[in-house]
Amino acid sequence: MEKLNKRILGVIPARFASSRFEGKPLALIGDTEMIVCVCKRVEESGLFDKVIVATDSRRIFDVVQKNNFTAVMTSENHACGTDRVEEAFNIAKERFGEFDIIVNIQGDEPLIRKEQLEEVISPFIDEDVQISTLCKMIEETQTLTNPNVVKVVFDNNNNALYFSRSVIPYNRNETFEYGIAKGIYFKHIGLYAFRKDVLSKIVKLYLSRLEKVESLEQLRWLEEGYKIRVSVTEFESIGVDTPEDLEKINNILNTI
Repeated sequence: MEKLNKRILGVIPARFASSRFEGKPLALIGDTEMIVCVCKRVEESGLFDKVIVATDSRRIFDVVQKNNFTAVMTSENHACGTDRVEEAFNIAKERFGEFDIIVNIQGDEPLIRKEQLEEVISPFIDEDVQISTLCKMIEETQTLTNPNVVKVVFDNNNNALYFSRSVIPYNRNETFEYGIAKGIYFKHIGLYAFRKDVLSKIVKLYLSRLEKVESLEQLRWLEEGYKIRVSVTEFESIGVDTPEDLEKINNILNTI
C-alpha cells in the first residue's frame, strides 16, 4: 500500500448486549477472547497510529486492558456503531492527538486480514474520497438471495450507487446463475473508513427514508450526497453472529 501521510485511528466497537449472542466479544476463539483476537490482528497489521476498542461494557474494557490493548468507555445509548466510533474518535484525539482517517473495524471478525485493512485505507490517497468500504463478488445463488447479505452496485469510478438486501442489479432477461457467472453481483463487506470531518458530519444526520426501508445506515449518507468509494476485495469476511458461527471459526482455526 502506498504510504499515506495521514494519522490513522482504528476503532473496534464492542457491545456486550446482543439479541442473538450476548457477550459475543468475550466468546473464546481457542483460549482467547474474540475481541482480543481482533485487536491482535489489527495491531499486527502495522497500518494504524493507534487502535482502540470502544465499548459500553466494563467487562469488555477490563479484558482489553488486561491484554495490553487500549479500550475506552462509550455511551450505552448509541443507535449504531458509527455513533460509537465517532465518540471514541473524540476521546482518542484528546488522549493521543489528532487523526485524519478513522477506520471502523468489526469486533466480531477475528480472522480479519491485513490486506482488507489496506484495501479500505488505500483509497484515501485520492483527496476526494470521503468514505471507503469493501465488497466481494458473489459466487453463490444462496448468498445472492439472502436478505441478510447486503448487496451493492457502484459506478465506473467505484462510488456506491445503492446498497440493498434485495438482489441488485435485477437482471430481467437472465437467471441469477448467469449473472453470477458474469460477475455482476457484489456483496458488501462492512468495513468502513472515514475522513475525520466527514465522520463528524454524518453522525448528525437524521434517519433517512431509504434507511428506514432497508435498515441500512449507509443509505442515509448516500441520500445526503456523501460519496462512498467501494474497493473490490478477494478476501472473504467471516463474522460471528451466533454461537454456531463461533464453532465454525474455531473449526477453521483447528485445521490451519
